[in-house]
Amino acid sequence: MDKPKNDHPADHKQPITACLLSAAFFGALGSSFIYGYNLSVVNAPALFIKAFYNTTWIERYGEPLAAETATLLWSVTVSIFAIGGLLGALAVSIILKVLGRKGTLLLNNSFALIAALLLTLGDRAKSFEMLIIGRLIIGVNSGIALSALPMYLGEITPRHIRGSIGQFNSILICLGVFTGQVLGLPELLGQESRWSYLFSFLALPAILQLCVLPFLPESPRYLLIERRDEAGAERAFQRFLGKKDVSQELEEVHAEARAQENQHMASVLQLLRSPAVRWQLITIIITMACYQLCGLNAIWYYTNGILRDAGFPENIIPYITLTTGAIETLAAIISGLVIERIGRRPLLIFGFSAMAVFFSLLTVFLNFQDRLSWMPYLSYISILAVIASFCSGPGGIPFVLTGELFEQSYRPAAFMIAGTVNWLANFAVGLLFPFIQETLQSFAFLVFVVVCVLGAIYLFVVLPETKNKTFMDISKSFAKINKIPAPSPSNEMELVLSTKPDMNGIVQDIVKMESSF
Repeated sequence: MDKPKNDHPADHKQPITACLLSAAFFGALGSSFIYGYNLSVVNAPALFIKAFYNTTWIERYGEPLAAETATLLWSVTVSIFAIGGLLGALAVSIILKVLGRKGTLLLNNSFALIAALLLTLGDRAKSFEMLIIGRLIIGVNSGIALSALPMYLGEITPRHIRGSIGQFNSILICLGVFTGQVLGLPELLGQESRWSYLFSFLALPAILQLCVLPFLPESPRYLLIERRDEAGAERAFQRFLGKKDVSQELEEVHAEARAQENQHMASVLQLLRSPAVRWQLITIIITMACYQLCGLNAIWYYTNGILRDAGFPENIIPYITLTTGAIETLAAIISGLVIERIGRRPLLIFGFSAMAVFFSLLTVFLNFQDRLSWMPYLSYISILAVIASFCSGPGGIPFVLTGELFEQSYRPAAFMIAGTVNWLANFAVGLLFPFIQETLQSFAFLVFVVVCVLGAIYLFVVLPETKNKTFMDISKSFAKINKIPAPSPSNEMELVLSTKPDMNGIVQDIVKMESSF
């Protein structure tokens, strides 16, 4: 694997500015935090929402809701979030091209506010349709956010802290999950008279982002490469980096721009056809699929049951399960602190490998749970270890990698593909896991062991380390496995032009270019 190049010691002394921290925190607060919150917020009021559906049905049709219809409505309410996420991921590429990174994040807040309104007022309006539509719209919000935010953070951050700032995405997802768990406690909003306010809370992070983000700069890479606004890019770099001389950063972006000056933003089809990014694309697809298929979502199915078997009273189980959200958040923070020292590749490989080990142990413990009274405690410790392993790397780094493995012209299409894989896999787990669980019982986790092991092996063999590398350096790291020449001033242009549909124009341009050299 290639070693990091252009490692400038001066870069590491450069302090993180308030502008950069504000962009990372408030960008993630109004994006990934909302996604994480929606992963957990429907768990606490589930019984109340189902009762609301039944009451509304009786008022409309004069008869109770049939069991099959109730199950269908609840399944749609939960799963339509993933369908909305898929729609958002499919639309994000176009929105990013038109509005830019910051503009996309700002527009996305409108989806969060509309969803919060529908979800809050559905109870009062006696309309379960409003809840279902609200879940769809907040899914669209999350689908857009999980592409636009990592792209924005990756493009505004110096390369020596790109991983740490990128982990704000993961940290705020975990914090969102934890917040949903806390607010759902019976003493707070987890009551029949208050459950709709759980959804009102969605508006708060969106409003906070709308108050701060307009005053922060757009991505300087977007301004320079796509908008050709060098003065705007220079001002953005100066604010994000807190220094007046940003010539080195501008030159790095110019080098990337020169390699793409005759290339328009690549479409998804062009990205899929391009030999220059073939293994980057395969890597992102596999990593993002493993992110969803590694089994973390399935853990929640077992947590409460294991605690009951351990003899904990039903009324304190919600408080004990808060430890899962706390462990998630703590592991994500630690990962953000060490990612620039350890690197993306070791954390991903370690995370998936550790998950495979603890899933295996969990399978053993679950099968002996009825024979030994203390075995459920080991099962719960294994669950916490699986969660910590996930958040140490696989829980956030796939989003960082998607921004790092592709240069500017391919990035929007790459995030669209990554997002599509993410949400399709999410939907597949929700759809198939109940059947897997029913068939295999406690051995269902062995399926996830296989996924984690295969993911770790692939990353060990294929993925180069990307920490502290420029986007051009990362492209060169993949040049050998893609079986193309390492980019140089001349063949970079040939590579760029090879994605154009006009073959006659390609030949003429390459001949002219070669003669000029």
